Amino acid sequence: MLRTTFLTFIFVLLVFSVWAQNIQIKEDPAITTLLDQFVGVNKTKTYISGWRVQILATTDRVKMETTRDAFKAQYPYLPVTWVHERPYYLLRAGAFTNKLDAMGLQQELRAMYPSTYLTQDNQISPVELIGYQN
Repeated sequence: MLRTTFLTFIFVLLVFSVWAQNIQIKEDPAITTLLDQFVGVNKTKTYISGWRVQILATTDRVKMETTRDAFKAQYPYLPVTWVHERPYYLLRAGAFTNKLDAMGLQQELRAMYPSTYLTQDNQISPVELIGYQN
């Protein structure tokens, strides 16, 4: 008798818990519109903010191109980009979402390029982030 009562009690609890989990949320249409706008804006973004390691700043474009080609030969797995901020050509390597990962690359490059430093970049393509595994 006690066992039957206990099993019945457990059965009732299970039925109640299944029934209680049938929750329906009615979302305000204004919230739905805002979420759709948020998703639409984020889908149009083609760049993200992140960190790169600057390995060279020079006014000589030929020197920048020579250094870039040598760097690509030595580190083919790293993305390399350059920016022209008059009068300087800035050669930057890597693409990271956080500063700590960029610091790891900076330490790796210090032996070959002692004047490296970290720089923020707001024009990093998500594809660049996929290629490098530290």
